Amino acid sequence: MSGESIPPRDLGVAIERTTILPVSGWSLPDLRELWRYRDLLFLLTSRNIAIIYRQSILGIGWAVFRPLVTTIIFAIVFGRFAGFADKSLSVPYPIFVYAALVIWNLFATSLSNASESVVAQANLLTKTYFPRLLLPVSAVGVATVDFAVQFLLLFGLMWYYGVAPTVLLLVMPIFFLATTIAALSLGVWLTALNVRFRDVKHVVPFLIQTLFYLTPVIYPVSFVPERLRWLLCLNPMFSIVEAFRWSMLATPPPDWSLFVVSSLITCVVLVGGLIFFRRTESTFADII
Repeated sequence: MSGESIPPRDLGVAIERTTILPVSGWSLPDLRELWRYRDLLFLLTSRNIAIIYRQSILGIGWAVFRPLVTTIIFAIVFGRFAGFADKSLSVPYPIFVYAALVIWNLFATSLSNASESVVAQANLLTKTYFPRLLLPVSAVGVATVDFAVQFLLLFGLMWYYGVAPTVLLLVMPIFFLATTIAALSLGVWLTALNVRFRDVKHVVPFLIQTLFYLTPVIYPVSFVPERLRWLLCLNPMFSIVEAFRWSMLATPPPDWSLFVVSSLITCVVLVGGLIFFRRTESTFADII
């Protein structure tokens, strides 16, 4: 037997060669490339979910325990003592708060996980090539698991308080998608900046806490003076929380003009973040 290697063409096998070149200029990520790596996205998401709940006593039960206890505390402190549970609410205050927490937690968890996604996977970045954008996207995917569990509990609370779902439930996926886009729009900026400036990890919790109090989670929108409401469209979650609560509980609808303005701002931030991420991702492995 000869020691000479057989060229691939003699085997009748087509070999596809991929050349990886550095990104030049400012451009959006290649969505076709992201689709080709969809299996890796699924594996990253599954692995991150397993890591979060591994060796945990309650496991996925933490997704229920935390918002439920938070709702009870808010109902006592803000509902009873601060007087937020006034007669103008069309639903009981506990479910008013919990419905908002369900969609808020999706945003907060997605943003927090996305901002740390690249730094947390530093060892993976230096070993192989894959679209770096998969990391913040997979972080958002992890948050949807908690959302699904909390969403199911919301139906249980609706039954307990006698709040029946309406046909408005059909538009709820729109606000779910808007929340993930809002989290990703900020997340791609923060994760790219976090690679170079590690102060970002200290800024993110403060940012999330600030946005929480600027979002009508524990108080109705009627508590905000009318002259200041237009400023709140800068907060992407202000109108989304109101719209999600409206779709689930048939509460008064949000100001749709603010919702549209907020959505347009979010889209601009997302496009800018994707371009900035694409521009800087080639340096991630060197900096980390």
